[in-house]
Amino acid sequence: MSDHAGHGHHEQSHAQPHPGPRPHAHAHDTKDFDWDAMGPRLEREAELSAPQYEEAARWIASLPDAPTVRRVLDIGSGPGVVACLLAEVFPEAEVVAVDATPALLERAAARARRLGVGERFRTLEAELPHDISRLGEADLIWAGNSLHHMGDQRAVLAGFAGALRPGGTVALVEGGLPVRRLPRDIGMGRPGLEARLDAVSTEWFQRMRVELPDAKHETEDWNALFGAVGLTPNGTRSFLLDLPAPLSAQAREYIVDTFTRVREAFGDRLDADDVAVLDRLLDPQDPAGLHHRSDAYLLTARTVQLARRG
Repeated sequence: MSDHAGHGHHEQSHAQPHPGPRPHAHAHDTKDFDWDAMGPRLEREAELSAPQYEEAARWIASLPDAPTVRRVLDIGSGPGVVACLLAEVFPEAEVVAVDATPALLERAAARARRLGVGERFRTLEAELPHDISRLGEADLIWAGNSLHHMGDQRAVLAGFAGALRPGGTVALVEGGLPVRRLPRDIGMGRPGLEARLDAVSTEWFQRMRVELPDAKHETEDWNALFGAVGLTPNGTRSFLLDLPAPLSAQAREYIVDTFTRVREAFGDRLDADDVAVLDRLLDPQDPAGLHHRSDAYLLTARTVQLARRG
């Protein structure tokens, strides 16, 4: 564990590197990443999605009959953008950023100090599910696009249920809608490029799930999974990120980066025409490329599933 998109390590959504999410690093692969270079990028990506996450957190805070939130766990916190938002939305709570990557936890702690919430902010280096017993009790467990990177999702949810105080809530950020950044017909290549990228990403995601340690297949009926581990489903909502054209420089940099990752990860699984289109989109000198297009935008939705311990 340790997205992408964003959040997260929360970003993002399945994999892609799935457009938008940060890679979720496991103990066996963190050496493959240059976290000093990736940390700032992950932080910028999560900041783009911050309005979604803040709206979701305020929805949770406004639920009737919810107990006072005194301790929050942000599972797969990455550089701490969402963890700091949770500290602001729940001003009486200690917030613990949980991640397997020390460099990202250092960024999270520095961000908390910079934003004035450092006194209530803690970090915990942990690899789930192995270290789930070290999490301690919580009133809110936020798992942003991190559960799908754990082989036995049911066992992890059961661990979350055991960590919750009576009345406590699990907020599971899983699912939503695929990211869209370009019109269906962009004036070069075959229309529907992003739909084809979705298909390749879906295949990648399935292989990733199967190859995880202790992987167990689960139907993605989150309410049923909540019930199976003794939690009561408590609502589902989706939150929109809608950045229309023309994009800000930050958002344009983000979509260039996501398409770059797609080209690197999936180039050998796409036909030659689509690869040629990606190369043009990524060419900073091409007037039809992402650096110059006036029709590029950013639109997606993230879904938050809630469950409560009785």
